[in-house]
Amino acid sequence: MSGDTAAARLDGAAGGAGTGAGGELAEARAALRLRQGAGLREDAAAAPHAELALARLGTAFFARRLTRLEDAELAGPSLLPGWSRAALVAHVGYNARALTRLVAWAETGVETPMYASPEQRAREIERGASLPPRALRALFAHSEVHLNVAWRDLPSAAWSAEVVTAQGRTVPVSETAWMRAREVWVHAVDLANGVGFGELPPELLDRLAADVLAGWRRRGERVALTLVPTDRNEPLVVGDGSGPEVVGAQADLVRWLTGRGARRLTHPGDAPPALPRWL
Repeated sequence: MSGDTAAARLDGAAGGAGTGAGGELAEARAALRLRQGAGLREDAAAAPHAELALARLGTAFFARRLTRLEDAELAGPSLLPGWSRAALVAHVGYNARALTRLVAWAETGVETPMYASPEQRAREIERGASLPPRALRALFAHSEVHLNVAWRDLPSAAWSAEVVTAQGRTVPVSETAWMRAREVWVHAVDLANGVGFGELPPELLDRLAADVLAGWRRRGERVALTLVPTDRNEPLVVGDGSGPEVVGAQADLVRWLTGRGARRLTHPGDAPPALPRWL
């Protein structure tokens, strides 16, 4: 599937997500097309086109949410406990740089990890959060451009090269596209300035739900429940399905699965069951 075809399919899915969602996503799509312009070089044939389309549209979506924040608002709280919006923006910017290092690793064969250590990552975010607003915005903008260029320049033969994530997983470098997609979309909501999971593309919500469940399986988490999305055709059975049923719209289920709180969900008892962490 070409990058244009993947983007077109995503546009169609996003357009059906509702009036508010369609407006936000339409603005992000328009901004992305304006930046890309005519004559854009295509990704290599072996590139993960659908995931790259999600990552690029999500980056434009995050950028629009960021531009709607006044400089003074960057010091305010995000939806992540203990994180300011400035820290969140710094994290998203440095995440792009970290993923660019993985792409360089795949292309050159020279090991360049995402971060030197968890401590280095934390210090980097702390320093980034203290930048003046103009510099912080530039960090986000420049880092995402560098990552996109690295993806565009990566030849087909390198997309299957293995790299190691910050969590220690060995994955093909093609995984960086999905890693970035989930980062920018979810953290756009975490900026806490007017959009929620209901504004995210349905395709992305389904991928996020699958991503959470896959992470639990990899870590051997013992979770048993049945997720019943009211806007999907099939339930999701987790574990042996012996646990409770949790019912709600897919957006609300994904908010809960990713640790952003339980709202508008139907479940036995006063509260839904406790869940393991996502990442």
